[in-house]
Amino acid sequence: MKLYTKTGDKGLTGLIGGTRVHKNDVRIEAYGTIDELNSFIGLLTTHQLLNDDLSFLRKIQNELFTIGSYLATDTSKGQLQKASILNTESILGIEEEIDRLDSILPELNDFILPGGSQASALSHVCRTVARRAERRLYNMNNDYFIDTNIVIFINRLSDYFFVLSRYLNFLSNNSEIHWKMTDL
Repeated sequence: MKLYTKTGDKGLTGLIGGTRVHKNDVRIEAYGTIDELNSFIGLLTTHQLLNDDLSFLRKIQNELFTIGSYLATDTSKGQLQKASILNTESILGIEEEIDRLDSILPELNDFILPGGSQASALSHVCRTVARRAERRLYNMNNDYFIDTNIVIFINRLSDYFFVLSRYLNFLSNNSEIHWKMTDL
């Protein structure tokens, strides 16, 4: 199989099911942002992380592939494959991990600026890309039905990356950077 097909050279790409759409279609924007998030998570996994944290991030990456598959499927041409369906257990898994990490951390009383360790700062990048992905999902949902589990999962994921950023600073003994209102 060739890596390049030349079928997208005129600004169109194919969905699962064969439908051709413009490369700036809301569906492409949505799953493209999910793919971007997955790439940043891959970069985060190159940092020294505890095995449990690395395993959880790999699980998230696989779930993001499931979401991308869902978003790339033209359901007017056929049914979703089982591999494209996200279940509620995925949401519960993120919530449990958020609670686990948060129970280790000191109480949060201020806004936190991204920074500290490189891994923590990169976790904030993942958080902001997850937030953008959520906005793209809402844009897509204006025209195409999106399973509520996907929107909830991405919303929880941005919360997870916030807590993970704090946790990574905590583990590496880096102080959190608290927001201080300044007069300019």
